[in-house]
Amino acid sequence: MTPWEMAAVLAAGVAGGAINTVVGSGSLITFPTLLAVGLPPITANVSNNIGLVPGGFTGVMGYRPELKGQRERLLRLASASVIGSLIGGLLLLNLPESSFNLIVSVLIAVSCVLVLIQPRLTRLLAAHPGRTHGGPWLWAGTLAAGTYGGYFGAGQGIMLLGLMGILLDEDLQRLNAAKNVLALLVNTVAAVLYTLVADVDWLAVLLVALGSTAGGFLGAKVGRRFPAPVLRGLIVCIGVAAIAKLLTD
Repeated sequence: MTPWEMAAVLAAGVAGGAINTVVGSGSLITFPTLLAVGLPPITANVSNNIGLVPGGFTGVMGYRPELKGQRERLLRLASASVIGSLIGGLLLLNLPESSFNLIVSVLIAVSCVLVLIQPRLTRLLAAHPGRTHGGPWLWAGTLAAGTYGGYFGAGQGIMLLGLMGILLDEDLQRLNAAKNVLALLVNTVAAVLYTLVADVDWLAVLLVALGSTAGGFLGAKVGRRFPAPVLRGLIVCIGVAAIAKLLTD
């Protein structure tokens, strides 16, 4: 990478770490940036996943007050996240490489739609009072989100927020804190798998990791103040650009 490309990846890491903490679709910033500086799609995907893990830790730490009293819930859902992440990671490593661009283009499109409808999902939370633990549907949904995240992480946080919001009677900020923990668990399991068997660009990992660490902290501290419509618009525009690049490569 040139110095300018390194700076772009570092900046994307900051933005991705912050967005993951607040919204849950930071890979729609970092993954297209890695594509733009010349990384092959699968290498960009696994390097991006590994690099965003430190930002996940800082985001979780920033939401510690909202995590109080959620230990039992998170322990119950953690198994779904771990199993789903392993399934998704194995699918990434074993499906034909030629299918990756098309599959990820579809996943990015789904992620963009989720970003756009998130306000509707949030308003839907108040329409389902009396939910407590979510039952088997929440566990199954967390498994599906983990599989999605193990294959390609962008949007899994929004999927988790939507699921928990519909199935649980809980404050949105507490749900966001739980989402951060589960998404971090998915990304960490996938990162270990990728480190062992995938082609990783460690310079990209380092740059994304440094940026996402700072971004996760900033997202937990000040990210809630960023105008949500502007943030959603930026994410969707970048997602569309990523789809165009994947389908033309």
